[in-house]
Amino acid sequence: MSTPQPLKDLAGHGVSVWLDDLSRERISSGNLQELIDTRGVVGVTTNPSIFQAALAEGDAYDEQVRELAGSGASVDEAVFAVTTTDVRDACDVLRPVYDATGGEDGRVSIEVDPRLAHETAKTVEEAKKLATEVDRPNLFIKIPATLEGLPAISQVLAEGISVNVTLIFSLDRYRAVMNAFLTGLEQAREKGVDLSGIRSVASFFVSRVDGLVDGRLDEIGSDEAKAVRGRSGIANARLAYQAYEEVFATPRWQSLEAAGAHRQRPLWASTGVKDDAYPDTLYVTELVAPDTVNTMPEKTLEATADHAEVTGDTVRGRYTEAEEVLDTLERLGISYAEVVARLEKEGVEKFEASWTELGERMSEELGKAQR
Repeated sequence: MSTPQPLKDLAGHGVSVWLDDLSRERISSGNLQELIDTRGVVGVTTNPSIFQAALAEGDAYDEQVRELAGSGASVDEAVFAVTTTDVRDACDVLRPVYDATGGEDGRVSIEVDPRLAHETAKTVEEAKKLATEVDRPNLFIKIPATLEGLPAISQVLAEGISVNVTLIFSLDRYRAVMNAFLTGLEQAREKGVDLSGIRSVASFFVSRVDGLVDGRLDEIGSDEAKAVRGRSGIANARLAYQAYEEVFATPRWQSLEAAGAHRQRPLWASTGVKDDAYPDTLYVTELVAPDTVNTMPEKTLEATADHAEVTGDTVRGRYTEAEEVLDTLERLGISYAEVVARLEKEGVEKFEASWTELGERMSEELGKAQR
């Protein structure tokens, strides 16, 4: 019998494995290349929390920070310079994957300043600035799926810039995201932009749903409540995939596809397990479906490589079961609408807080470099 290779099995079932982490040390040490070679990693996602953690560790950024301090850079300018440098270098490491997959993978994501999450025009401006600064074809600009982010997504795509839509929690908002994607492609087509060069993913968050819902189920404490513990995030994601299948079977999409457009793939984010009672590969093995991305923290990536049991497609054909889980929550008095609204609000707030901490850390580093 052959040795199980879970990460290869995932790829065989249409799941692209991305790493949800980046640091200068990871790039310079060759670790990122090692994960590409040995773990089949074909993309990287970042967020303000990841950059804040990276800057707080080691001395990999000292030289660039000294140069920035010497040039009189502001905190925001220094953060911009440091993060875009890391992402540009990661794009270069992943460029062979990008070339080999025709642009589908080999992608690195960088997020617009989360303080702009509710400002459409400034988000568009920042996205263009990031795309120009990194200047790599395999870059994704991350834009949060707030109500104000939706028109920004369309406008940025219309410029021919590839987008990773982040912080999606609700099914209604996900449908709005897909609409914004199609609108952006239609606008790009009107402007004569080559649609074949535009790519996009929609990052649907998983474990945070269970993190919030499970606490409420525990408070209820009934057998019915216990029976759906740890099932909300997966049910929500499976129904998102159902919506994806519906939207990308419409004549509206088929018209764009005929003009060279590529689908916006669902990306499962927040896939690290936050409850030790659950298998550490839960949000990987239960969300296997074609044309998806799973972006994993390194701990989840290694757990998957070590002992995940990939049994094939675990999404399609399970939509009724997923609907029953969400129906049970409503019956128990847990409002889906309230849960997803709170998660979006908290998601933006967490990224804003991390961005503030990143700025504070950068301020300290600039100060030390000037002494």
